[in-house]
Amino acid sequence: MRSLESWLTEYGESHQNSLNKKIHWICVPSILWSILTLISEIHIGSIHIGWIAVFLASFYYWRLNKLLAVVFLTTCALLLLINGWLFGLLKIQAWIVALVVFVLAWLGQFYGHSVEGKKPSFLKDVQFLLIGPLWLMYPILRPSTH
Repeated sequence: MRSLESWLTEYGESHQNSLNKKIHWICVPSILWSILTLISEIHIGSIHIGWIAVFLASFYYWRLNKLLAVVFLTTCALLLLINGWLFGLLKIQAWIVALVVFVLAWLGQFYGHSVEGKKPSFLKDVQFLLIGPLWLMYPILRPSTH
């Protein structure tokens, strides 16, 4: 399995432009939120697919870095809980809001990469879709890599 540093270094190669970086700081969390919101609308019986997806992603992150996995899991859990409360309170269709945010955020991402002049990393390896949030968390948390 590749190391966290290897993933982050390769991801960072296509994220050097300052405008592209700023766009990613807005769009990556927006995409994460929208995906969580969309999949939280899916239930199979009493099984909530949003929580399953969060735990699976957290397990993947745990193998790369335990601190980042815990922060990710905590953040996603809070988002899912707040979503349930907020959308219930406002009586708004969560999936519609999430779908609009998802589309707009991806348009932003592709615009950022057009400014950068490099293709999005996930076109090379789909696992980079999971690396984006770590790339944002890493410089803030500076976790030990050993």
